[in-house]
Amino acid sequence: MMATGKEFEINEVGFFRPALSKVDELLTGEVGFIAASIKNVKDCQVGDTITGADSPSSISLPGYRKVTPMVYCGLYPVDTVDYESLRDALEKLRLNDASLIYEPETSEALGFGFRCGFLGLLHMEIIQERLEREYGLGLITTAPNVVYRVTTAAGETFNMENPSKLPTAGKLDYIEEPFVKATIMAPKDYVGAIMELCQERRGVFTNMEYMSVNRVILSYDMPLSEIIYDFFDQLKSRSKGYASLDYEIAGYRQSDLVKLDILIAGEVLDALSSIVHRDKAYFRGRYFVEKLRGLIPRQMFEISIQAAIGNKIIARETVKAIRKDVLAKCYGGDITRKRKLLEKQKEGKKRMKQVGNVEIPQEAFMAVLSAGD
Repeated sequence: MMATGKEFEINEVGFFRPALSKVDELLTGEVGFIAASIKNVKDCQVGDTITGADSPSSISLPGYRKVTPMVYCGLYPVDTVDYESLRDALEKLRLNDASLIYEPETSEALGFGFRCGFLGLLHMEIIQERLEREYGLGLITTAPNVVYRVTTAAGETFNMENPSKLPTAGKLDYIEEPFVKATIMAPKDYVGAIMELCQERRGVFTNMEYMSVNRVILSYDMPLSEIIYDFFDQLKSRSKGYASLDYEIAGYRQSDLVKLDILIAGEVLDALSSIVHRDKAYFRGRYFVEKLRGLIPRQMFEISIQAAIGNKIIARETVKAIRKDVLAKCYGGDITRKRKLLEKQKEGKKRMKQVGNVEIPQEAFMAVLSAGD
């Protein structure tokens, strides 16, 4: 294998007719199969050139151009014992899908999983569906995000797929995000609603062309991160299903982006960290904390849920503690007795908060991450 540099012993060769048919050799121009003792699917790539180990070729065939993923998300097994099964399933899918990439990833909240790259949101949904249906895996999918181009204060530039890898504000110079050239075709009656939607998603109007008396083509430059959530659903809703969307990558542009962190009881929940535009950070943070407040079960101590940009808290909700009625046996008497019991309970709650751990159910992650803007 010229791309990977691996050598294998060939056991048999043949044709598909349509059943497998063995032959002694494959000659120039013939299409067939090769069976070899390949133990790892990573050792062979789509479009690779096979040559003899004794007298190898000096140059390889052009093969396929390597595809660059544009959307990334984390895939974690619901049951931690399925981690090895998930890895094997991804390896098998990678064999016939060259655009799928993955690497191991660890989350404090979700455990061991993989960071996967996809061509788009539809590609991500297809892979997730195949993993669940063909391999019987239960999965938790983190919020999808695009590949950002980060430039540090030292002048270094790198691509960032995971929001947790974003440098601190003191080491960061600026962030660039991918933009797309979106083309929307719709009846003229829905032009106003569609233009309003595009402007809400930070779209820049470039052109409007009438295909006929009733059909209009709108062209916008839009951030890819605004499309991958629920833009298509909103487009269909506002046009009553008549609008169609097509887009192509148009390069990177600098934007005022910030990292939004979600803190539970003072600890950052890395699975919910995201890169958002500064103008939308408050609304996204407010949505997350309100959603989590209704999903996290009450504990014996108070739980704070916060949304933060750096060290600045922009939204907060509180899950009230389960309280025992310590005054139930106090019939009358001096008020100082009741105050003493309440202060004693308050001190106990404070000690419990210092040593208590908050267990967030998996249903909370799935409910929050599956929702759009």
